[in-house]
Amino acid sequence: MRHDRLGDMRLFVAAVELGSLSAAGRKLELSPAAASARLHKLEKAFETRLFERTTRHLRLTEEGQLYLEHCRVALQAVDDAELALASRRTAVRGKVRIAATSDFGRHLLLDWLDDFSAAYPDVAVSLTLSDAMTSFLHEEIDLAIRFGTPTDGALNARRLAGNRRVLCAAPAYLERAGRPAQPAELGGHRFVLLHTRDGVQADLTLRRQDAVVEYRLPSAQAWETNDGDVARAWLLAGRGIGFKSWWDVAADIRAGRLDVVLPDWETPAADVHALFHRRLLPLRVRLLLEFLAERFAAHDQGQLPTT
Repeated sequence: MRHDRLGDMRLFVAAVELGSLSAAGRKLELSPAAASARLHKLEKAFETRLFERTTRHLRLTEEGQLYLEHCRVALQAVDDAELALASRRTAVRGKVRIAATSDFGRHLLLDWLDDFSAAYPDVAVSLTLSDAMTSFLHEEIDLAIRFGTPTDGALNARRLAGNRRVLCAAPAYLERAGRPAQPAELGGHRFVLLHTRDGVQADLTLRRQDAVVEYRLPSAQAWETNDGDVARAWLLAGRGIGFKSWWDVAADIRAGRLDVVLPDWETPAADVHALFHRRLLPLRVRLLLEFLAERFAAHDQGQLPTT
């Protein structure tokens, strides 16, 4: 193995994560010409192409994807080994880049990260709050906390907690507009809806014993936002009925600021998962993942609504 093969690996992985060979070169303090030459030599050594190049993007070949998986494992092992040798004690350093939904991030995760920082003061945190699915490759995210079934097979997922979404509204709104007793009675109400790049989240599946109702919340008179925390604020202000994860509104429901609508009807599970792209996580990320798993297990969220 050439003495600089690890450097070649780091350049290759950085090019994938940043979506640009020149950006990867800048990160590693290489000129565009030097970065291109190193990648060319790497491909020549393997007698295969790792990227399909276009004028605007780098796209991994099948061989490149295979090499990427092994590079990440190898580089992480080297990084952990260097960390262990650099400090013969249990100190943990570095930065963890985490992404979460806006409502959960602001109202639970922020406090949890403060507690994690107290335990590991040398670990810095970069937090991205967004209700859109974050791009791991382009934004260099180590860990994302998401609700619902993971759909990206390229990511690793760990279930952290049970969760389902509930219809809810402020008591003042329900007193004013009436409290629906059946799904058919939702039609006369106003709603607060979340929209993402995939469109407005308005489709419901409601179940009670053997009955299943498919319903689409009307959006014509709805208040819409792409921010879950804004949606929660509008619900508390009595703008209408919303569809929220139990973890986002459990405290409001227990405090009486929001009421569950149609409590006898169950919605599909939307469990909380941690998503990550590396098989072998850095020590600081592994510690944060275990810390969050413990917090989810210990946090008193009350009982999930049952039918």
